[in-house]
Amino acid sequence: MSAGLVQTYRAFAHNNAWANHRLLSACDALSQAEFEAHRTGFFPSLQRTLNHIYVIDLFYIDALEGGWLGPAAWKNEVPYPSPAALKPAQAAIDKRLIAICDTLTPARLDDIVKINRDTQVQTERRDRLLMHLFQHQIHHRGQAHAMLSETAVAPPQLDEFFAEGEAPLRAAEFAALGWTEETVWKS
Repeated sequence: MSAGLVQTYRAFAHNNAWANHRLLSACDALSQAEFEAHRTGFFPSLQRTLNHIYVIDLFYIDALEGGWLGPAAWKNEVPYPSPAALKPAQAAIDKRLIAICDTLTPARLDDIVKINRDTQVQTERRDRLLMHLFQHQIHHRGQAHAMLSETAVAPPQLDEFFAEGEAPLRAAEFAALGWTEETVWKS
C-alpha cells in the first residue's frame, strides 16, 4: 500500500475530529432539554446519538490500541449527558484516533486487530477497521446534523474540510484544536 493511503487515513482522522468539534460546538447552544428531546433517528435524541458515537469510538479505538475493553464500552449508553461534558471527552477520543493514524505505515495498514466481542474475538485488518469506524462516525453525525436542523441552532457545515474557500475559518478552528494545515497534511 502506498504512503498516500496512509496520509488519507491521517486526514480522515483529523476531518473526523474537526466535524465532531463543529457539531458539538453547535450543540453547546442548546438547552439540556433540547439536547435530550426526542427526535427522529436510530438513537432518538441528539444526546443519545452523539453519546453513541463516543462509546463506539471508545470500543474500536481501544481495540486499535491493543486494549481489551470490548462491550464494556457501552455499558453506560449515555456517559456524558450534556454537550459540555461530551465535547471534551469526544475531543480526547478523537486525539487518540489521530495518534493511531499518525503511527500508520503502509505495512501497519495490513495488521490484524483483535476485537473483544465478549463471546468471541473478532479479527479485522487495521485499514478495514478504520474505514468502518470513519463510516460509522459519518453515518451517525449525519443523523445528529438532521436532528439539529429541527432546533433553532443552525447545523454547521461538515463537508467543507477540503474546500479552499473555507481556509480562513478552518485555520481558526484548527488552531482551536491545536493543529495547522501542515499538521493535517504532513507526509
